[in-house]
Amino acid sequence: MGSKNKLKRFNQNLSFSNVIQPEREEVTSGEFRFKGKWRQDFFKNDRPIVVELGCGKGEYSVYLAQKYPEKNFVGVDIKGARFWAGAKESLELGLSNVGFLRTQIELIDAIFEENEVDEIWITFPDPQIKFKRTKHRLTNPAFLDRYHTILKPEGQIHLKTDSEFLHGYTLGLLEGKGWEVDYAHHNVYGNPYSPKHVTAIQTHYERLFMEKGRLITYLSFRFPNG
Repeated sequence: MGSKNKLKRFNQNLSFSNVIQPEREEVTSGEFRFKGKWRQDFFKNDRPIVVELGCGKGEYSVYLAQKYPEKNFVGVDIKGARFWAGAKESLELGLSNVGFLRTQIELIDAIFEENEVDEIWITFPDPQIKFKRTKHRLTNPAFLDRYHTILKPEGQIHLKTDSEFLHGYTLGLLEGKGWEVDYAHHNVYGNPYSPKHVTAIQTHYERLFMEKGRLITYLSFRFPNG
């Protein structure tokens, strides 16, 4: 995508009512206006909140918002030019239960209050295979602790990825931290018992992976004691 295209999308995001782009200082200072008030001030209802981390083009957030109108959805990504497509589509569809937030995922516990989130989706993150990149893996221990903080007791996390490495790495961590695995499979499309809401949608990158013959893994888990 050219720089002119990115700038155009960034400017359009500024006019979208469903896009929030706080300055980092606003978030790190503890003054982010929606923390603890997402239902009240942004969605203006008391429905459950589902967060998609690294939402990319926003396909999952938009699809889930259509399928589950009784829930609220927040797509999070640092690259606003990517989720521009999902933000634009959701406005065109008249979806009032989905929003998009441009920020770093490591700030997630400064974005949401303790126990404010009901579910988290992590869809096709960079597996960060090299050991020196461990701190950037979205399921490393530090990130899991942040998710635990913002999730309600029994809140569920979904990980969908083409990386067998990340799938196995995460499973190993969960056992050590006492998280409860609800479902795990190394080939979600090859298992007839896979959850339908997982196989009913394929992101742009997911389709590219599958065309190359890669298997798609899926894992859902929760911390049983809250």
